[in-house]
Amino acid sequence: QVQLVESGGGLVQAGGSLKLSCAASGRTFSNGYMGWFRQAPGKERDFVAGIAWRGSSTDYTDSVKGRFTISRDNARNTVDLQMNSLKPEDTAVYYCAARYGSNSRSSSRYDYWGQGTQVTVSS
Repeated sequence: QVQLVESGGGLVQAGGSLKLSCAASGRTFSNGYMGWFRQAPGKERDFVAGIAWRGSSTDYTDSVKGRFTISRDNARNTVDLQMNSLKPEDTAVYYCAARYGSNSRSSSRYDYWGQGTQVTVSS
């Protein structure tokens, strides 16, 4: 059993920055993966970035490469998403998720989800 809680969302002007944090509690994976997803109204929940529980291998969807950075803070048992140069099209509810296994960009393969945090980027 894993519980995930996101924080850090808000309203920001285009070109600005936000840092999201996902706090994990309960079961800790020895062989698993953490991902950030986002969902805009009327759209599917899409992969944004991911990081392995072990090591620091990362993965990013093309639209956020060079702007977003995913990282782990082992001392606080959190996974963060630093978002820079934000664009209006980044507006969505952002979710953190966890799965047992290797990297996947498919939301259906993740077993645990947070409640989501709203990110709104104004032009």
